[in-house]
Amino acid sequence: MRARATDARRAAVLGQPIAHSLSPVLHGAAYAALGLGAWSYDRFEIDEAALPGFLEGLGPEWAGLSLTMPLKRAVIPLLDEISATAASVEAVNTVVFTEDGRRVGDNTDIPGMVAALREHGIEQVDSAAILGAGATASSALAAVSRICTGEIVAYVRSEARAAEMRQWGERLKTEVRIANWADAERALHAPLVVATTPAGATDAFASAVPGRPATLFDVLYDPWPTALAARWSAYGGAVVSGLDLLVHQAALQVEQMTGRTPAPLGAMRKAGEHALAGR
Repeated sequence: MRARATDARRAAVLGQPIAHSLSPVLHGAAYAALGLGAWSYDRFEIDEAALPGFLEGLGPEWAGLSLTMPLKRAVIPLLDEISATAASVEAVNTVVFTEDGRRVGDNTDIPGMVAALREHGIEQVDSAAILGAGATASSALAAVSRICTGEIVAYVRSEARAAEMRQWGERLKTEVRIANWADAERALHAPLVVATTPAGATDAFASAVPGRPATLFDVLYDPWPTALAARWSAYGGAVVSGLDLLVHQAALQVEQMTGRTPAPLGAMRKAGEHALAGR
C-alpha cells in the first residue's frame, strides 16, 4: 500500500555493533524527500539472543527493519516467508511487515550491487575476480553471477574459506575458480574486481594496479577512499564504492517498506556523503 504522509510508521536497523550505521541517515533523507514527515527510523543494538523478543514486542505501527551482522541469518527462522534472492545466500537484510501481520524477508544487497554497477555503466562483463570470502562475498558472488558471462575467480586465504566459496557457487549454480590470496595481484587485471575484505586488507595491492585498470567495486565506505580505490581512480579506472552499494540497497528497502517508487537516490546519497564527511 502506498504510504501517506500522515501515517505514523516506524522502521529501524538492527545489529551489533550498530552505532556506525548510516542507515538512519539514508532512510531519514528518503522520508524527508518523499514527504513522509510522520515516519521515523531508528537504530537498535540487538544480538541473536535478543532478536526473537524484539520482534515479538513490535506493534502495528512498524513498517520494516534493516538487518546487519550478526542477524542476517539468525532472523530467517523467525520469518513467515523469505524471497528467493535471500534464500540463495541464506541472508536476510530486509524485513517488511505486511498489513496482515506477516514478516517477509528479502535481500537487497544483491540487487543493490547490480544496480550500483549499472549506474556506473557496468551491465555485463566476460570475467570477474572477488577478493575475500567472508559474509559479503556470498552476496558479491550472487550479484556478479547475474552479469558475468565467463569465469569468476575468488581469491581466498584458507582452505576453509575456499570450501565456503565452492559451496556458495554450488547453491547459486555458478562455477567459481578458487585461487590463493598470495596471487591476488593477478585479480587486478580482471574486467571487474570486487573487494569484499575488511579495511586495510587490500592496501598492499595498490602499488600493483595496472596502467589501464577496468572496474573496481570496493564494498568499504569508511574510511574512503581505500588505498586501492585511490590508486585505481588515479590510473583512470572506474570505481564503485561501498556508499554506492549502501545507497542502492537502502533505496530498495525504502521502496518495499513505504510502497513509494522510485526512492530518492540523489537525496539519500547526498545525505550519506554529508554524514561521512563529518566523521
